[in-house]
Amino acid sequence: MSAAPKKPSVGDKQDKGQDVQAMFASIAPRYDLLNRVLSLGVDRGWRRKAAQEALALAPVRILDVATGTADFALELKSRAPQVEVIGSDFVPEMLAIGRVKATARHLDIRLEEGDALNLPYPDGSFDTITCAFGFRNFADYAGGLAEFHRVLTPGGRAVILEFPPPRPGMLGSLFRMYFQHILPRIGGLISGNAGAYTYLPESVLAFPPPEQLAQLMRATGLRTRYRLLTFGIAAIHVGDKG
Repeated sequence: MSAAPKKPSVGDKQDKGQDVQAMFASIAPRYDLLNRVLSLGVDRGWRRKAAQEALALAPVRILDVATGTADFALELKSRAPQVEVIGSDFVPEMLAIGRVKATARHLDIRLEEGDALNLPYPDGSFDTITCAFGFRNFADYAGGLAEFHRVLTPGGRAVILEFPPPRPGMLGSLFRMYFQHILPRIGGLISGNAGAYTYLPESVLAFPPPEQLAQLMRATGLRTRYRLLTFGIAAIHVGDKG
């Protein structure tokens, strides 16, 4: 039996790309099941709200970055069959599962290998760029946003769905306790990789608060707004390119 991958570093400006890649490759077969179990199914509603924002300007081409097993890319395609949807990720094992899901649902999306910090697409290639629960794994947040801005068309939109750090107060404390003590045990049991589900809460706690992420997006040149979901457990950031 092979050893579990090294747990990646957390936070911004960290050399974690290869460790993140290996970690997600190791949990790919159980990734979708874990998402449903660990979020109690609430993540589906979050994706629906993010999809509404992503499709609001009637895009023709959408790029879903850090698409993983393509949950969000498939959500977009099912809601807007006429839109060209491309999912990009640097974990081949996750993309392979996404292709099986797309075939089973008879949804025509393209899933391609690509690095979020060096997207293999020309400037102005997409009307909308989305990223659902993958942005905090980037090694360089500003670098990722710069790539989003580069490949967006003028007037294009970026939509980021992510877990912000738990807010102060009782609910935030309960969520923090769940994330730090309960989630890693359930995740480790189901996936066989406890380190991956220790990384998850650590990466959330190290992630910028919503207003700080909004400031990073504005600094990139995106007109930005955000809203919190389910008492602040998740957040949608929307950035429009001027």
